[in-house]
Amino acid sequence: MFSWVKQEQGGRNKEGEMYQTVTEGLQTLYTKKLLPLEEHYLFHDFHSPALEAADFQSKPMVLLVGQYSTGKTTFIRYLLEQDFPGMRIGPEPTTDGFIAVMYGENEGVVPGNALVVDPKKPFRKLNAFGNSFLNRFICSQMPNQVLQSISIIDTPGILSGEKQRISRGYDFAEVLRWFGERVDRIILLFDAHKLDISDEFSEAIRAFKGQDDKIRVVLNKADQVDTQQLMRVYGALMWSLGKVINTPEVVRVYLGSFWAKPLQNTENRRLFEAESQDLFRDIQSLPRNAALRKLNDLIKRARLAKVHAYIISYLKKEMPSLFGREKKKEELIMRLPEIYTILQREHHISPGDFPNVTKMQDMLQHYDFSKFPSLKMKLIESVDKMLATKIAVLMAMIREEESKAPPAMVSGGAFEGSQDGPFGQGYGEGISAGADAEDWIVSREKHRYDEIFYMLMPVNGKITGVNAKKEMMNSRLPNTVLGKIWKLADCDKDGMLDDEEFALAQHLIKIKLEGYELPTDLPDHLVPPSHRKNLTAETLYNHSED
Repeated sequence: MFSWVKQEQGGRNKEGEMYQTVTEGLQTLYTKKLLPLEEHYLFHDFHSPALEAADFQSKPMVLLVGQYSTGKTTFIRYLLEQDFPGMRIGPEPTTDGFIAVMYGENEGVVPGNALVVDPKKPFRKLNAFGNSFLNRFICSQMPNQVLQSISIIDTPGILSGEKQRISRGYDFAEVLRWFGERVDRIILLFDAHKLDISDEFSEAIRAFKGQDDKIRVVLNKADQVDTQQLMRVYGALMWSLGKVINTPEVVRVYLGSFWAKPLQNTENRRLFEAESQDLFRDIQSLPRNAALRKLNDLIKRARLAKVHAYIISYLKKEMPSLFGREKKKEELIMRLPEIYTILQREHHISPGDFPNVTKMQDMLQHYDFSKFPSLKMKLIESVDKMLATKIAVLMAMIREEESKAPPAMVSGGAFEGSQDGPFGQGYGEGISAGADAEDWIVSREKHRYDEIFYMLMPVNGKITGVNAKKEMMNSRLPNTVLGKIWKLADCDKDGMLDDEEFALAQHLIKIKLEGYELPTDLPDHLVPPSHRKNLTAETLYNHSED
């Protein structure tokens, strides 16, 4: 278990507070240090509802967002390898609400109104979005190994145009923003034939502003186009995303076909397998990084709360005592960008820490500035102290305790499908080719390598490093790579290569040129027969010379 301090200190920090886990430490810091500041300056009315125990204790969550028929529900079905209650799949817009797919001993569906009163679920604050939303929100529970480690949120398919957003009956973008602040990963799904980003989808993506590190993009159904079309589709997708996601970094895009059906175009099979394994590894790492993610989100929340306190207290200070309040209020709202600049200089705050100025101006219209609280430096200092000392100790404890007992990775479902056996990634390819063969795999091409070897004029059956270098340089590989190949091929470390060692060097060059990585140590199945410690292994290789 995580501990706040070392046991010789009695499990207590300097203030006598005792924490058994990092989760408990985060929850206590929020309740005692940050929550008073949020409540005093109306943070929950302007930005985000207060956090509860379930927000700290919940499993990592993955949010799926995309236009209709891009394969969101099918993607969940693919990961779980079984149907879940409430699931509907079809080419038309089928998922008309939010579905939280979570672990439960008994399979069933919990409606939204019952879900938001359950203190064990992290959804209680969603009741602020009203019955129109709660009637379209359910929790699908089922006993599934994947869901023991993560929870998955399925969202309604997004259509183009303004009509659907008005008919929803709730603020779709605000609901997505609420989830975006609390989930560990946001996956945006695109279809190879649906690359257009509608107005509502664009607004949905902008709702995740500030959560850029959580966003991953999946180009689904990529097997339905050939290689040339896929290149064009990928370029068009990146161009479309560049207009919506305003970050200097390129967002990570995973290509593939995420369902258990045969590929329509198999020419990119190897690419799709590598991409799916990369995505699986990213999702599998979520439990390991969950505590760090919650810590990071708490830090971001604390910085925003401090900035909000400065804004509210400044507006209060500028208000007149008796007359002209309404006029002054309008003036201050108009001057809000200028006020941001003043506060940046006065308190040395980064511009990126300030909330959206347009949204803030709209919300301030509904408040009486004269009733805002004045600046209480004690609350600010308490949060500063938390950020400077308490958070640093928690980070150290996370690293220390995770090294002793790392959390289990996501397992089960599709995550078990290709871990081991002949269908594992890279099995029988590159350096592992020939691992289960009876003969030495290099011997299949050795007759070609021998022709080159004897042209290099070997002395006593070996060629010098100088002669070998001339031939190996023809591969145009960097010297650092060729140096590694030389170390792997020179099995007896005598600075020369015999015919088998030279053939091995050529085989390793071929592997590298095909795009595979070289090993740190030479695998047993690649060791030349004459250099194996067990001499009986020579029977596996019929040595012949022309």
